[in-house]
Amino acid sequence: MAEIGGAHGIGGEVKLKSFTADPMALKDYAPLESEDGATCFVIEALRPGKTHLIAQLRGISDRGAAERLAGARLFVPRASLPPAAAEEFYHADLIGLRAITVDGAQIGTVMAVHDFGAGDILELRHAQSGATLMLPFTQTCVPEVDLAAGRIVVAPPEQT
Repeated sequence: MAEIGGAHGIGGEVKLKSFTADPMALKDYAPLESEDGATCFVIEALRPGKTHLIAQLRGISDRGAAERLAGARLFVPRASLPPAAAEEFYHADLIGLRAITVDGAQIGTVMAVHDFGAGDILELRHAQSGATLMLPFTQTCVPEVDLAAGRIVVAPPEQT
């Protein structure tokens, strides 16, 4: 859901990079958890900064404590998330899916989903060679996502 970028000021505030559609909605998902689920974080205050959010986390009251959280990735339990709308997918659900062509040939596995600013990109690892293939996550290039079957159908653009 977010990543702590470091301390902001001396009062224990942290810089946050939000991965939610509405960055300010991050506080609505509380409590957030560390990646291993061992630590909970409650956002007591949240405001926009120039290039990030600024948050006050419960129990973090000085710069030293805030600095120690730098790089921490924040998650929510899956049960706290709303169901994905039709034709929408959580990135975590796509990672690990088998990728096959429209004629059924095995291509590989979805390794990651990236967003470099122009829409989601799927990173596929080729089954035989291990090479990486980046593919736009569009209806044209990925005409079918079947989460129940654990696969996506892809139609890669022709190489020139």
